Amino acid sequence: MATGMKGLLPLGLLALLGQSSLAQKQYVREQQTWLGVFNQTRFTQHWGTWTDLHVRLHDRYVQDMFQTVARVGLTYYLTDDVRLTGGYAYVHHFPDGARTIGQAEHRPWQQVQWFSKFPKARLMQWVRLEERFRRTIRSNERTDDFDFNYRTRYNAALFLPLNKQGFAPGGLQFLLNNEVMMNFGKEIRYNYFDQNRLFAGLVYQLNPHAQLHGGYMHLFQQLPAGSTYRNQHTIRVFYFHNFDLRPTPPPVPASPSAQ
Repeated sequence: MATGMKGLLPLGLLALLGQSSLAQKQYVREQQTWLGVFNQTRFTQHWGTWTDLHVRLHDRYVQDMFQTVARVGLTYYLTDDVRLTGGYAYVHHFPDGARTIGQAEHRPWQQVQWFSKFPKARLMQWVRLEERFRRTIRSNERTDDFDFNYRTRYNAALFLPLNKQGFAPGGLQFLLNNEVMMNFGKEIRYNYFDQNRLFAGLVYQLNPHAQLHGGYMHLFQQLPAGSTYRNQHTIRVFYFHNFDLRPTPPPVPASPSAQ
């Protein structure tokens, strides 16, 4: 009997330690609204540009500014369905919590994006690498220094038609989209996993070159402290538009970009 009790003690101790570890984790619940405009413009057979602009609100979805993003890039078209892009993004983080001043972030980025077409579905995927330079805040004051880390992102978006128009103008589609992000670099100690964004919503095909997306996104993020997590419920509305300025461009439906 004593031998049995000795065997149970380590298991009980591990269980208590596990419960204590879970108890130390903190979860921040957020409600946000994300608004975005995206454009891809193609000038020649191989060259084009990428632009996307974002406004993100939080605190009961719309009460305060949370973040703005302006992203531009130069795209090389390997084919109509495979594209390489490199560019720069400027991100402004508005005051949040104990930080009562804004924080600037400079973000060069590189990406490969590809599309797959099926008889009754469309799939968009990309892999993106970002170099993140965030101005350091100490004692609630900006410094001349920057924190730096890399971040990788994998995004997959599946489009399923819901009416007979399908992917033609007037078509309605169901969109299931997931993106996972990982941090790395010498300044990353705890949050190698950055966040996961899972989105479900509807897409309306406005015309051959424009789409309107709307729906719900759940964002789960590990914050830099390592023991704090953001559990975020988000209303997301995005507008996508393509310009094809080649002399005789083929009619290609608007394709989703990034968030």
